[in-house]
Amino acid sequence: MRRFLAFAVLAAALSTAAAAPALARGAGPQDTVFEAAGDPGTIVIRTSERKLYLLTGNGRALQYDIAVGKPSEQWFGKSWVSMKRPHPTWTPTPDMRAKKPSLPRSVGPGPKNPLGERAMNLGWTSYRIHGTNSPRSIGSAASSGCFRMRNADVKDLYERVHVGAQVFVER
Repeated sequence: MRRFLAFAVLAAALSTAAAAPALARGAGPQDTVFEAAGDPGTIVIRTSERKLYLLTGNGRALQYDIAVGKPSEQWFGKSWVSMKRPHPTWTPTPDMRAKKPSLPRSVGPGPKNPLGERAMNLGWTSYRIHGTNSPRSIGSAASSGCFRMRNADVKDLYERVHVGAQVFVER
């Protein structure tokens, strides 16, 4: 019995140690100190950090890792969450189609959808905060101006943010 208990304790310690690197890589939102103007529920995106912050109040925020637009496609300023869509359909913009005519007309929900499992439209633009079918792109400048998140992270954010929430995009 003692050997079994010692083995169980060792196995638990090893599995905890193995999980630690995954958490350090940014799996899930991180609670952080964040001094910025804005009400709880406000989103601040810092493209140079490749981070999205959801203000929670009292100088704190939830921090998420994101992918941002390619340098030629980045934008900065103020917007708002104008629509939330679970399991969105992706339709390439006319600019995307002009650059790459072979793109499909649309991609419905599922593993091939570039918007992932959730999408939040920003203002009256075609820009979004959305999931991705390419999680390795997180932390890079890879999109056409949208902000990509891991699907688990965008699902978490989606539940916390309401339509009308302010969004500030900074360098």
